[in-house]
Amino acid sequence: MNDNFLDHVYRPASQDETTDMYDRWADTYDAELTENGYATPARVARMLAGRCALDAPMLDFGCGTGLSGQALAKAGFTVIDGTDPSASMLERARAKGVYRQLSLLDLDADPPLEPGAYATIAAAGVLGIGAAPPETFETLMHALPAGGHLCLSLNDHALATEPGYNAALCNWLDSGAARLLRKTKGAHIPARDLKASVYLIEKA
Repeated sequence: MNDNFLDHVYRPASQDETTDMYDRWADTYDAELTENGYATPARVARMLAGRCALDAPMLDFGCGTGLSGQALAKAGFTVIDGTDPSASMLERARAKGVYRQLSLLDLDADPPLEPGAYATIAAAGVLGIGAAPPETFETLMHALPAGGHLCLSLNDHALATEPGYNAALCNWLDSGAARLLRKTKGAHIPARDLKASVYLIEKA
C-alpha cells in the first residue's frame, strides 16, 4: 500500500483491519485530509453550535487525530472529550490541546459508551465504509439521554453502497424515537469530488 490512504480507505474491512489502517495513517492523516479539502468536521461543528450549549461537556466520537475537535473548539465548544479505537490517532489528538480528556474506545465493551454521559455527541466522518458500521448509529443513540443531540455525517459512497446506514436512521426517525432537526448536503472531500450529508438528530 502506498502513502495515499484515501485511495484505500473506502473499502470494506474488519474492525481489526480498520484500526490497523488508522494506526498506520496517523502520521500523515492531517496533511492528506487537509490537502484534499476535508470539510465535514467544520460542517458538523457549525450545525451543533447553532443548537447546543457551548459550555456543556460533549463527546467527539471517533475523534481521530483531533481535526474534529479543533473544528468544535473553533465553533465555540469549551468542554470536549474524545474517544477513538486507534491509539496512534489519539496521540496526535492529545497534542492539539483542545480536549478535556481522551480515551481509547473499546468496541468490544458492552456498552462501548456510558449511557447518558453526554447530552451532545459529534461523529464527523466516522460512520461509513472502511470506518464505523451501521450498528454504530444504534450505539450512539442509546448513549444519549432523552433530549440529547447527535450530529453525524454520512458520505455519498456509504449511502450508495450500504443501505444499512439509512435504515438505521429511519428506524429511529420513523418510530418517533428520535427526530431530525436539520439535514444538509455539501462538501466532504472536495478534491475527491465526494459529498456528505450532515444530520442533527434529537433523541425523544
